[in-house]
Amino acid sequence: MNQFDSSLLAQFIGTTGYYRISRKHLLTDGTKYLAENAECFWMMDAIASHLSEIGSCDWFVQVKVIVKDCQATMIYDDGNGSELARQEIPYTDFPLGNITLYACWDGLHWVIILPSEY
Repeated sequence: MNQFDSSLLAQFIGTTGYYRISRKHLLTDGTKYLAENAECFWMMDAIASHLSEIGSCDWFVQVKVIVKDCQATMIYDDGNGSELARQEIPYTDFPLGNITLYACWDGLHWVIILPSEY
């Protein structure tokens, strides 16, 4: 794994581009940077999969990823503490102890974004 500098995530405010990872799921500049540089496209795929199951009744989903001892827990909630889904990842080399991402439904796509891009 390359050396990942998480402080660079703060530079992403808004986005100038959208990057398709599936028919109904897009990444922003910031989440694309995260996926490429922290080598975590697996995380974006997991988020996209759960968003498809959750549906678009709620236009906003918060995703908390907590890593401990090379294992991760991904918690999906409505932003007000109501849990929508949870996934245990048995092994990961994700370089951060935790991260929170947002997903917003734009009417056609789920857009996965960094909180600073919201």
